[in-house]
Amino acid sequence: MTTRRPREPGRRMWDGGSEAAPAGPPPLPPAPAPAPAATRAVLGEAPEIIGHLQENYYNLCVEKSQKINYFILHKLQEVDKEIEKGLEGLTLNIAGNSCLMPVERVTGEDFWILSRILKKNLYINGLDVRYNLISDVGAYYAARLLQKQHKLIYLNLMFNDIGPEGGELIAKALHKNTTLKYLRMTGNKIENKGGMFFAAMLQINSSLEKLDLGDCDLGMQSVIAFATVLTQNQTIKGINLNRPILYGEQEESTVHLGHMLKENHCLVELHMCKHNIKNCGIKQLCDALYLNGSLRYLDVSCNKITRDGMVYLADVLKTNTTLEVLDLSFNRIENAGAKYLSETLASHNRSLKALSVVSNNIEGEGLVALSQSMKINPTLSNVYIWGNKFDEATCVAYSELMQMGRLKPDNTDVEAFVVDGHVYLAEVSNGLKKHYYWRPTYGAACRHSANAGFTLVPVGGHL
Repeated sequence: MTTRRPREPGRRMWDGGSEAAPAGPPPLPPAPAPAPAATRAVLGEAPEIIGHLQENYYNLCVEKSQKINYFILHKLQEVDKEIEKGLEGLTLNIAGNSCLMPVERVTGEDFWILSRILKKNLYINGLDVRYNLISDVGAYYAARLLQKQHKLIYLNLMFNDIGPEGGELIAKALHKNTTLKYLRMTGNKIENKGGMFFAAMLQINSSLEKLDLGDCDLGMQSVIAFATVLTQNQTIKGINLNRPILYGEQEESTVHLGHMLKENHCLVELHMCKHNIKNCGIKQLCDALYLNGSLRYLDVSCNKITRDGMVYLADVLKTNTTLEVLDLSFNRIENAGAKYLSETLASHNRSLKALSVVSNNIEGEGLVALSQSMKINPTLSNVYIWGNKFDEATCVAYSELMQMGRLKPDNTDVEAFVVDGHVYLAEVSNGLKKHYYWRPTYGAACRHSANAGFTLVPVGGHL
């Protein structure tokens, strides 16, 4: 079947062979358009061409009558400076969600020019164009880049309006690619059709190690296909299958992925957020973990797991010696589930290093139990507890861990302080402390903003 390239009628989209000279350039804008005023103010009206990549991009835009994207020009200038220092193995970051400067988002036509100048570059082995607008047009050129660029090991295309057709092109390009190690497609709605092409690709490709297909609207058929293929694939180390579009309440995805974990002994990282996993589903995964000797990171956040499911998980953690990171955020394990975990972590498990129980309806009793297990368990060093029901006992327990050096601010989402003689916890998110909790009088915990006018004293010898 012959597929047509977007915006170029009459030319094959995929030929699989050597790159032939096109009959003519795509019907791009007739003349360069000026950059937005805000961008020009930052990047300059007439940027000085100082390096090879920047010069090539500028000249090619003029030659092809393509509008110059000054954001790309600025980023290429930064990379040229790094190349001048003799650095190699660089990542070109043209993320469209930058907060530090005005952004002119990359379109499919922009990516056409970009792919031309990167095709034979020996210094760049990573390309990050997330949160742009390259669409299926840009996916075509990304596929050609994967065919021709033999240094690229990292490609981030997340949230770029790529659909099933673009997903098909990229997946087929990876049939022969032997260099790419990590591909991120998060947020591109490739749907079940595109997912099936990626699953088929994993039967052929033997170099890709990490594949991120979260929030891609995969269907049950493609999830089952991935589970089937991964029973044989010995290369993939990490895969993200978050938020597929699943219908029904039979938890088929956990049945098939559980079977895969029994057979696969190479997968290190598995993300199953929003798979509608219930207690029966977590039991399927736990049964597999008894036989699996490779998985180190399991993400089952945003599901429907309750305290009964923690019975199975706590039991498997008694014998499992490989799992290091467990994400249970946004479930409902409550106090009982937290206690099941804490008992195992205190008495048996010595492999788990990080645990997230954010927003699990856990009260002070369960949170304190987890803190007590950390005093006994020398391995568990990272714990994330925000979004539960703190009381003063919780605040004191975790501040003690910090004083003991068992829990550092970088290893948790809370930080302990003293206000007017009362210990309280502050949520730490991206370096910002959002809310403060303490109990000035007997009763429920109070909540105030960071700007309430109280004197904040970090815990550490001040209690």
